[in-house]
Amino acid sequence: MNSPPQTGRMTMTKDKWIVLSLFLVLVVALIAFSQTRPLEQSAAPAAVPGAEAPAAGTPTTEAPVAELPATEAPAQEDPAAAPPPEEGTDAGADQAGYEQWVRDEFPRRLEGDPMAMGALDAPVVLTEWADYRCPFCSVFAEETLPLLQKYIDDGTLRIEFRDLALFGDESVKAATAARAAGLQGKYFEFQHAIFAATPNQGHPDIPDDLVMGIVADLGLDAAQFETDWAQPALRQAVLTDSQEAQGMGVSATPAFVVGTQFFTGAQPIAEFERVIEAEAATLG
Repeated sequence: MNSPPQTGRMTMTKDKWIVLSLFLVLVVALIAFSQTRPLEQSAAPAAVPGAEAPAAGTPTTEAPVAELPATEAPAQEDPAAAPPPEEGTDAGADQAGYEQWVRDEFPRRLEGDPMAMGALDAPVVLTEWADYRCPFCSVFAEETLPLLQKYIDDGTLRIEFRDLALFGDESVKAATAARAAGLQGKYFEFQHAIFAATPNQGHPDIPDDLVMGIVADLGLDAAQFETDWAQPALRQAVLTDSQEAQGMGVSATPAFVVGTQFFTGAQPIAEFERVIEAEAATLG
């Protein structure tokens, strides 16, 4: 039996989670201060944790926050309760430090990660949190992700996927199934097939017979897949990803960190291109 990789879980200290939470709070504060302009005109993504910003023409169902099944998210310190900076602290330097940490330490960058695509040393990493029953996630996977391939091919972009299972146990089961497919080298093929087979509206069911049909279509070893799909450790990896995301204040899907920029929703391709190119330029 294959043992599940730990790629879906980012091992971090409590202090690092607090640092990232503080960074996200700072982003929100800066956006509010500057009275953000509409998305297509703004200098930085306007969405904040917990608020979806769907593109025009995409489904309008908002992803509700749901409790994770059979587990409880660990308690997190409230970033807003942190003490104010000491007198004389350089706020600009602090922000630069947060941005460097998010860019350099937040990505997994693990060799052989089945839940990632693109070069390990790509200057820009796009981290996506998604739920397989989320219509906006399906829109991103089917319409936007293929258009980002050019940045992967030229070595600019690496994409790392993380689970945020919001819509009950069926979401957890689907995410666990994707990880089981990943153990046979077909993670993104399975992900694409799930989204292609379900409607881009509501929160569609993903029954076992649909999953096993995709397994057959992809030519996977069905017996091995079912063994891996039933592994408690694989399911726990999904729950851990989800707990970590919620502990950071990410409460809607899809959500993204692109370089140092955080935003949510199935944004237009032009917005992803703008952010990727701007982030790459800062490192050039």
